[in-house]
Amino acid sequence: MEKLYLNRKFIILGLFLFTGIIFIIRLFYIQVMAENYILSANNNVLRYITQYPARGLIYDRNGKLLVYNEAAYDMMVIPREVKAMDTSEFCRLLGITVNHFRERLTQARRYSSYKPSVFESQINRENFGALQEKMFMFHGFFVQPRTLRSYSYPAAAHMLGYIGEASPSIIAQSPYYKASDYIGISGIEKSYETELRGRKGMKIRVVDVHNRDMGSFQEGHYDTISLPGRDLWSSIDVDLQILGEELMRNKKGSIVAIEPSSGEVLCLVSSPSYDPNLLVGRIRNHNFSLLSADSINIPLFNRALMATYPPGSTFKTVNALVGLQEGVITASTRFGCPGGFALGNGHVVGCHDHAGPLDLEESIQHSCNTYYCRVFKSILEKDGFYATDKDFNIWRNHILSFGLGKRIGLDLPSELSGNIPSSAYYDKYYGKNRWRSLTVISLAIGQGEVLVTPVQLANMTTVIANRGYYIIPHVIKGVGQPDSVNRTLMEKHFCTVDPGYFDVVVDGMEKVVLAGTATNARLDSISICAKTGTAQNPHGDNHSIFIAFAPKDNPKIAISVIVENAGWGASWAAPIASLMIEQYLKGEVKRSELKERMMNGNLIKP
Repeated sequence: MEKLYLNRKFIILGLFLFTGIIFIIRLFYIQVMAENYILSANNNVLRYITQYPARGLIYDRNGKLLVYNEAAYDMMVIPREVKAMDTSEFCRLLGITVNHFRERLTQARRYSSYKPSVFESQINRENFGALQEKMFMFHGFFVQPRTLRSYSYPAAAHMLGYIGEASPSIIAQSPYYKASDYIGISGIEKSYETELRGRKGMKIRVVDVHNRDMGSFQEGHYDTISLPGRDLWSSIDVDLQILGEELMRNKKGSIVAIEPSSGEVLCLVSSPSYDPNLLVGRIRNHNFSLLSADSINIPLFNRALMATYPPGSTFKTVNALVGLQEGVITASTRFGCPGGFALGNGHVVGCHDHAGPLDLEESIQHSCNTYYCRVFKSILEKDGFYATDKDFNIWRNHILSFGLGKRIGLDLPSELSGNIPSSAYYDKYYGKNRWRSLTVISLAIGQGEVLVTPVQLANMTTVIANRGYYIIPHVIKGVGQPDSVNRTLMEKHFCTVDPGYFDVVVDGMEKVVLAGTATNARLDSISICAKTGTAQNPHGDNHSIFIAFAPKDNPKIAISVIVENAGWGASWAAPIASLMIEQYLKGEVKRSELKERMMNGNLIKP
């Protein structure tokens, strides 16, 4: 029995000895061998500085620099390390008040007493120079290098977009972003955030008890380098963009121009606009509040992508094409116009004075409402008076194929879809089988429930210019190097109208400028094909609308112009479009008198 207890004693002693050896080995490994534990133990004297990469640059189609970076600095704070200091001097160097200092320090403590957070963001180089010499006086504070966006031109704000701090919801969704990181909020900056942002790095610095930088930790062994973002080449012609914004000064509306053969967006103007440099640096929050508060002009609203309008008489071009495709008219079909189209209930769709009867080309040239009411009625009654629902759906599918009533897929955020009403909508509103062609006759002339965005209107014009197809519009043509756009973006999207039907419509659009409703858009030596439109506005004066492409053969530019509350399409939208076409195709505008008149026109009522 004693021998048994003796054996147990040796076993227990052996277990204790074995456990002790394990602990000794583990402690030796942690204290001597394992560098990660050494790193953790030294956290109280190490400073981790994120190396933010420079965002990619943005160029225009001709290589002109649109967006670049400038050095800036964030003042960071670790609250538990803050000691008694000369607060007044610190505030003077930063250009802040003592109350502001206290508020920000309280906010930092609420975030974390141990983790660094931004105390004051986006300090410029001048202030940083004065601060750098005295940082040893301010324990717990250090400077984080950053870059700020800067814009070469006070233009294209809605297209380029702006950056801001990542929101808590974004941080929760993506592990890449931390508090105080910047992210693209709108425009190209948002759509191409992943390409532009690059990859963050990290530097670990040793600091002494006086908050002085003593150099790299472990000779930079644990540092990681940042990788800059990729540069972007846009399709925008900045000279054309600037002209467009000048012509739309003191007006509400938009200009969208597209190269038909490629889908490249040549300009994207939304007016009123703002200088993109207003949303950069420490003045950003103040300026953003001012711009947001402007409920009259709404300068932050991108009308080119988000505003919707009835297309007015510009819509007659696609109704003509659908009529040809469905065989209810031919190029030689003539209709008389007694001054309007009678609806049979005492109401008349009015029309302006013009000669008659008109064939298809002439109906476009003179924009005859009666002609298109009769065309639309014929389309919806092709299979009989009681087959309206069926024929309406055929008509609607044709219209949708022109890129209307849906998001086109432009590589910018916030694009709206517009509206091409469905038969189900009318069934719900009027009752099943209780509506006919005359019920929705306003669609014949681009009124009623049909709504389009300016970019859709320009894209519709490219379909006509290309005689039957469009390429999805895009504002970026190169990532990392010029002209490296994904070739899948160059896919042709064909409409449901046969190419052979387009020539007569194109000829009619040419006559609009030569001897029709928009002779003031005529340009010597360049054949412009166009269509005027006047969109009814229940809230005020009608909107002036104009679509055009040029030259007639092998077109280089398709454009839509909308000037809100400006009346007839020929009054403002047509001459503005003509000046834009002149600038793009000839490289300059020689009609200086017309240019000055358009630029100086003020259509925004007090």
